[in-house]
Amino acid sequence: MRIRPAPVGAAAALLLLLAACGEAGSSGTLGGEPTASETDGAAPAACEPIADEALVVLEDDLGLQTVDNVVPAVNAAAAEASPDLLPVLDAVSATLDTQTLIELNRAVDVERRTSSEVAAEFVAAQGLDDQSDVGGGAAVLVGAANFSESATLAEIYAAALDAAGFDASTQTIGNRETYQPALELGDLTVVPEYAGTLTEFLNKKINGADAPAVASSDLEATMTALTELGAQVGLVFGEPAAAQDQNAFAVTVAFAEEHGVRTLSELAEACGGIVLGGPPECPDRPFCQPGLEELYGLDVAEFTSLDAGGPLTKAALQQGEITLGLVFSSDAALAATD
Repeated sequence: MRIRPAPVGAAAALLLLLAACGEAGSSGTLGGEPTASETDGAAPAACEPIADEALVVLEDDLGLQTVDNVVPAVNAAAAEASPDLLPVLDAVSATLDTQTLIELNRAVDVERRTSSEVAAEFVAAQGLDDQSDVGGGAAVLVGAANFSESATLAEIYAAALDAAGFDASTQTIGNRETYQPALELGDLTVVPEYAGTLTEFLNKKINGADAPAVASSDLEATMTALTELGAQVGLVFGEPAAAQDQNAFAVTVAFAEEHGVRTLSELAEACGGIVLGGPPECPDRPFCQPGLEELYGLDVAEFTSLDAGGPLTKAALQQGEITLGLVFSSDAALAATD
């Protein structure tokens, strides 16, 4: 689940440029087949870090991380009263992939535009402002957590709902422990959520703090578990977007090009003796160092304690102090490579 208080492998590599850091990412589950480096008996040669301003996220091709797709979480009674509510939100989900989320975050976090301005522009560009009037003026309050990505998503939901004839407004509430009860009670109508994180939040709430994890790198299975848990607290869910905000691991572009690596499996096969950088808890968390070693067979020679995907980790990568660093997939500093 996500490191973010309370928070699928990337489909493609992402280019990381200097900019402000985003929110924290997700923990994962272990599984899969041994890598080539575990079975061929030959240890890969040590690969030194290579300094470079640009970083590339390596694909999590074996699914170490839990999925954290953006998904509309809706009060069940409100959804029943307004049957067209979920289809409008599903139309929003269909427009969102991770690169789009990065660009939205960049507009707010780097360009310093307001979430409402960015949302209005996005809704118009995607044609979400040209919808049938199906809302009948029903009041909808869209909640947001207290970070910019959530606020922007909430504004997009509200603008799309307004365009469809609902009377939508937004309210920033705080953390999940604060806004989730309000959503269950119907004080909020909808909140942009993250599939894996919310699944485990509800799992522990309903089944206890020691309940085995039911979220995984499998989106369909995670959504099935989330739907079942949500039904117990009066929530329903729209379609998950392709967009994710989760943990990811980066190297410099120069390092990736030197060793010909685009995935974590390729890194494990090509390089040993790497220096890993990340948050202090990384050596003990299954989504971090233990997962990289056990699932991918990655040879971590040294761990450097830095931060959770923030400026210290990025700077250490760019300056050639670490080989591999934990970053976050929807960080405003990320951009897709060709």
